Amino acid sequence: MTSVDKPTDQAAGEHPHDTDTRALTQAALFDAFGGIRGTVETMVPGLLFVLIYTINKDLHLSAIAALAVAVILVVVRLVRRDTVKHAFSGVFGVAFGVAFAMFTGNAKDFYLPGMIYGTGLGAAFFLSALVGYPLLGLLLGPVFRENLSWRTRNPGRKKAYTKASLAWGLIFLAKYAILFPLYWWADTEQLGWVLIALKLPPMVLAVYFTWIFLAKAPPPIDVFAEMEAAEKAEEERKAGKSSPSGV
Repeated sequence: MTSVDKPTDQAAGEHPHDTDTRALTQAALFDAFGGIRGTVETMVPGLLFVLIYTINKDLHLSAIAALAVAVILVVVRLVRRDTVKHAFSGVFGVAFGVAFAMFTGNAKDFYLPGMIYGTGLGAAFFLSALVGYPLLGLLLGPVFRENLSWRTRNPGRKKAYTKASLAWGLIFLAKYAILFPLYWWADTEQLGWVLIALKLPPMVLAVYFTWIFLAKAPPPIDVFAEMEAAEKAEEERKAGKSSPSGV
């Protein structure tokens, strides 16, 4: 058992987890999902697309502008030496949308790859929780330095990851249950503005539920610290054997 496993002394009525655990949870969520900045950056290309298309109905200009701003956001992060994983994922998403819309000639198809991906992701969150490998645990385990220890050694965290993954799955599936009928029945501008409106609130809600579930769960088991401690103990044992005095 590592230091993060051991219960701490607490005053009567105090919450079972300290501020450090909550801060770690918040930091891990921001790192995994890009925080507010990352979410906003994923909104800007789509917002620019629907804004330009609403004004002049020019598919090519709207698509090129959306792709250009997505690339600029990546370049800004590279220049500032910030993490680019979320920005790059945004570029790929916009590029697929642009390619699909250009191929079909239908402006609404700019949104279709992202909608299909979001639906698949929602199903993955939901199904992974049902089979005992909640996707949130697989994503956040390395961030918390616990890897898969939550599956066999920390049932409280497995339960929290399962609840959080179910929440993500239900929220995503509900979102696209609204959007797909609009894809068929609404025009490009209506679909685009509704999609923009539904971009941030579901994500914030899902992250909020994740934070609530994990903040109430047992602290993570730091398997990296355990391995480092075991390696150090083994080195000390070997050093003791090689000492002339046998100490």
